[in-house]
Amino acid sequence: MSTKSIPHSSSVAIQRGQTPSAQNRSEAVFKHALLAPAVIWVIALTFFPIIMAVVYSFANYVLGEGITGFVGFDNYARLLTDWNFWYSILITVLFVGLTVPIEVCAGFLLAWIITIGLPGKNFFRALLTAPLFTMEVAIGYLGVTLFTDQGGLISGWLSALGIHIPWLSTAAGGLAAAMILDIWIWTPFVFLMSLATLSAIPTDMYDAALLEAKSHWEVFWHVAVPLAWPVLTIAILSRIIEGMKAFGLPYALTSGGPGTSTQLFSIMADLTTIQFTDFGRGSAMGILYLILVSIVITYFFKQMRKRIE
Repeated sequence: MSTKSIPHSSSVAIQRGQTPSAQNRSEAVFKHALLAPAVIWVIALTFFPIIMAVVYSFANYVLGEGITGFVGFDNYARLLTDWNFWYSILITVLFVGLTVPIEVCAGFLLAWIITIGLPGKNFFRALLTAPLFTMEVAIGYLGVTLFTDQGGLISGWLSALGIHIPWLSTAAGGLAAAMILDIWIWTPFVFLMSLATLSAIPTDMYDAALLEAKSHWEVFWHVAVPLAWPVLTIAILSRIIEGMKAFGLPYALTSGGPGTSTQLFSIMADLTTIQFTDFGRGSAMGILYLILVSIVITYFFKQMRKRIE
């Protein structure tokens, strides 16, 4: 057998005094070593917490003592009949159901306007993406100074026009203020994804479409939206997932008040688990919510995938 028929990697292994099987084993070990940190990270921060949450959900957990006994499905049964639990989910669904469509539509429209040649688009691009780099908690506390009835900037402007809205002292006002701030923060996220997608579409395609269409609106609806839909799908799913676990902004703005009127699920879970130290019930809340969100995300993903196909 001539040396020309020996594979290059095997020749190198022989020259180094290694057999081909030893070389393959060393390459496998090296690959596994590179993957090990990611695997450990996923197991430690995803699988292990979920497993422990499932265990705690069937137990009575006392801070400082640990599990003092197992109660079976009692934590779940209490939650299923708890009006506050279902109200927090309703508020969360309302919050996500109103903010995400506005963010997606506004972000995509802004990206389209800049793509077709808005004057000073570099300036507007930087201006629109600025809120994305601000912490949600900071925006929440900023919202307090904007919407408070006593000296708030937005409240003062509206009062000068004869409009008086009790932003932070009513359920509807507090939730509306949180939605406005959430839209302000996350519209730039959709804007950046949409801008990257629309910029990747060849300009010749736009020019050809304009020759056949009567206006930019027809090009927008029949060309831009279908071509950008796969990326928009990712943006929508990302925003739904992030919206379902929104915590920092609404908590800093209203802390769930007045009363529990703006208490999103994440705020209720934090109060139950951390402040009231009811880890068993808090874990059951998390597991039930995970199941509900997984069902919703799976349904939306299937529907959007059908449209792409």
